[in-house]
Amino acid sequence: MRTPFRSRSTVLTGGAAALVLTLTISPAAGADTNPAPRQSGSLVLVGGGLKDDNSEVYGEIIGRAGGARARIGVITASSVPASQDPYADDPDKCSNSECNGAYYSKVFKRHGAADAQWIPIDLDHIDNADADAVVRQVNSMSGFFFGGGDQSRYLTTLLNGAAHTDSRVLAAIRAKLAAGAVVAGSSAGAQITAGTDMVTGGESYEGLREGSSPGYFEDATRLGYEPEGGFGFLRSGLIDTHTGAYGREGRVMRLAADTGHDRVYALEENTALVVEHPGGPLERVRVLGPRGVAVFDLRRARVHKEAKAGARGTAGRHGTWSLSGVRYDYLTDGDRYDPRLRLTLPAAGKRPLAPLSTTPVPANTDVFYSVANPAGVPYSFLTTARDLAATRAQRNAEATTFEDGPRFTVTFAKTPGFTAWSGDGTTPQTLAGLNIRVAGR
Repeated sequence: MRTPFRSRSTVLTGGAAALVLTLTISPAAGADTNPAPRQSGSLVLVGGGLKDDNSEVYGEIIGRAGGARARIGVITASSVPASQDPYADDPDKCSNSECNGAYYSKVFKRHGAADAQWIPIDLDHIDNADADAVVRQVNSMSGFFFGGGDQSRYLTTLLNGAAHTDSRVLAAIRAKLAAGAVVAGSSAGAQITAGTDMVTGGESYEGLREGSSPGYFEDATRLGYEPEGGFGFLRSGLIDTHTGAYGREGRVMRLAADTGHDRVYALEENTALVVEHPGGPLERVRVLGPRGVAVFDLRRARVHKEAKAGARGTAGRHGTWSLSGVRYDYLTDGDRYDPRLRLTLPAAGKRPLAPLSTTPVPANTDVFYSVANPAGVPYSFLTTARDLAATRAQRNAEATTFEDGPRFTVTFAKTPGFTAWSGDGTTPQTLAGLNIRVAGR
């Protein structure tokens, strides 16, 4: 039996002397040094909240798996096993790996898949990840879907402990992807496809204030990550999910800056990032669904830290951490993105938007939709970005965090090259080249 996964964690101690550092984000510092081999298959990654009537996304997965001949293997090992579900025997209330697998199997069949089957691996059936019968089942499939839950359970069930090597089932899925299969996932099922420094939890405000740390933490606000990453199917950027709905823009910028990654794909709910040929020079992405995907580009970003006397933990503990020079693109349905050229290509039918409004950007005092604010508004960060794109009254806008210990200010700036595109001629939908700065005060 394989050793269950355990993550590493470290404790950082602060110095007493004042210190000011200005750092440039280096792609080599946290990027994967051994890129994945070129794949001929594809990924369909959903930011969570995938609705069962989303025929666009389900249809994309099924189409890439063979259409009417599609056979989808459903993996839900990130859910609790039946032994931990008090409602396991109640089909109307159960929420465990087996009943979630049955749910997704029915949905895929309803959307036109020839077959969809639960792959029987979870915390109750870890040994199945190396079982001959389950490997044969995987090899009979033309596509795979990883459900949501806790991505650490995927590490425990499908990887070989601290060695972080593939189980036989994961190796078979990896081989199928290389041969042309589609691998899809939602929420934790999308997150687990990441390479190094996969996010494990945390909130934006606490992440900006405290910084990130390796490991999994009981404190849900603490920004954590797994240095060895997930399955490494997508390595051209960090991945985060539920981004606008949970206000996670702050945490993804902090994690990327801390770990040296120069790009983040921030996925919205019920919307997919479709990745062609992941891991190779022909890798391309496209957005599919009702919301969007943000791309944070940190190639030219600068981190400024100032540790004050008596400060505990990382520099920036008392609001002196800041980040500037982040490029923010927001892609919506049909838009494409070239990772090699770092170029956003709007969908056919969208045209550059000339802002006509003279209305100033409304005040935003909860830019990351704080869990501490009962009156917060989801997608607050995106709303300010779009309001700025829609007006000609100003070229910069500021928004702040709800918390003030310290308060962080996010500055949005329309620098040369910024463009917004619209399908209706009035509403900014796609954004490219907005400059972002985060500063604590």
